[in-house]
Amino acid sequence: MKIRLAEAKDSFALSALLTELGYENTEAFIDRRLAQLIDDRTEELLIAEHGSTVLGFISLHFIPQLALNGDFARVSYFCIAEGERSKGAGQQLLQHAESLARQRGCDRMEVHCHQRRTKANAFYAREGYSESPRYLIKSLSE
Repeated sequence: MKIRLAEAKDSFALSALLTELGYENTEAFIDRRLAQLIDDRTEELLIAEHGSTVLGFISLHFIPQLALNGDFARVSYFCIAEGERSKGAGQQLLQHAESLARQRGCDRMEVHCHQRRTKANAFYAREGYSESPRYLIKSLSE
């Protein structure tokens, strides 16, 4: 398995993986979003592939902290293709992302994972992630 930075050619595979996560109809804007993330210095979008087949991806956002010495990295999106799960690709990709975060001065990783994603939550627990205090959100679309 190879891990590399995302490229514009990955838009179709990323859209298909996002559909597996329940984010449908991304085809209309995926090219624009992908270009935006590729150009963003605070973001790393990593692709796991075997040969020319995309196995999955992880999107990291690096967030500097004013009041703390170390920064943190947030996993924005993370998906391994349905047929590739439980084969080690997710673990390798997450460990690669954690190593990258350490290189960028982060001393913490954060991921928000809805409770309905029971398998994903079990995966994160096996990888050493623990629950933290509640997370609040407000919609700005109204």
